[in-house]
Amino acid sequence: MTERRPPSGADWERWVDRRIREAQERGDLDDLPGTGKPLPGLHRPRDEQWWLRDYLRREGVSADPLLPESLRLRKALEQLPETVLGLRTEKAVREHVAELNARIEAWHRMPVGPYVPIGPADADEVVEAWRAARVEPAPAEPGAGAPPERESWFSRLRRRRRRT
Repeated sequence: MTERRPPSGADWERWVDRRIREAQERGDLDDLPGTGKPLPGLHRPRDEQWWLRDYLRREGVSADPLLPESLRLRKALEQLPETVLGLRTEKAVREHVAELNARIEAWHRMPVGPYVPIGPADADEVVEAWRAARVEPAPAEPGAGAPPERESWFSRLRRRRRRT
């Protein structure tokens, strides 16, 4: 059995070097995974949270829960059209918008984290966009050309806020 610790008073560095040399002689370090490959991230800038990013990537976990509440709310607002598209009833859409607006209002009362301008979503606009997305367009007449693209409710909201 090999010794697991250097004898007391022994030179630690020499003991470690001897253990590595003996392992190499026995062939314990041959054919290890990654042998001959460059170290990952060697030439990237130093990142204090590299281990966290690597862990999240390996586990396939989203980093969204780690974001500050203001950024999570902004992201939820931007993804609202896609989120409500899967809902079946207008009541469910309005409830989802009301829940998001309540979260936004709570954040406005006690803002924590970076300030990001966030306003409530207009339930009527969301419902209108939800209805438009769910209705199948009528087949176009030949030669009529492609139908014009509809502007999203979020883009209209942003444009309206820029004017004020």
